[in-house]
Amino acid sequence: MAVNIALAKGRIHKAVMKHLLQSGYEFPTYSDESRKLIFEDATGAVKVTLVKSPDVAVYVERGAADIGIVGEDVLLEEAAGAAVYEILDLGIGRCRMAVAGIAGKKIDFSRRITVGTKYPRIARKFFEENHHGVDIIKLNGSVELAPIVGLSDVIVDIVETGNTLRANGLEVLQYFMDFSARMICNPVSFKLKYDEIKKIVELVKEKDFEA
Repeated sequence: MAVNIALAKGRIHKAVMKHLLQSGYEFPTYSDESRKLIFEDATGAVKVTLVKSPDVAVYVERGAADIGIVGEDVLLEEAAGAAVYEILDLGIGRCRMAVAGIAGKKIDFSRRITVGTKYPRIARKFFEENHHGVDIIKLNGSVELAPIVGLSDVIVDIVETGNTLRANGLEVLQYFMDFSARMICNPVSFKLKYDEIKKIVELVKEKDFEA
């Protein structure tokens, strides 16, 4: 039986597809520049569907895909409570979640502060666990602007190199969570296609690779 894989479009899908191709799978219509969203292996063993990150868990949970690969940050923020198995940490797409603010500006965390973020669930959980009162503003892009224009006291966002923060006069105040890409599986597929899925898992575990 063919294994249907949902991949988060972008760095993750490119890294995983490169690995599959190097491992002997053939996808005749695939290229990094292709606008196609579905690719089938020449042997019919694997079908890959490229979807937006927040949709990967939806595809897997509802059976449109047997397994999915997506960042752990997306799973925690968008798919908390989804009925899927998390079966593997791929170790790719590594990044860190951080609280950041205007460089050199002291933040009084003893008072209620305003937080701008794309990740309200993750941010709220962090501040609640640390007994800080916060108001969360959900933003969809250019989170770095929020403290600069006075919209928020701090931001919570993924930080890779920190270059974007520095370019906008911000600095990391605290790192609090590390993330990487995870493989998730539909529970029914895990039973019905165990051998096929295990083959994919073992293949991916054979060597380290980076996005």
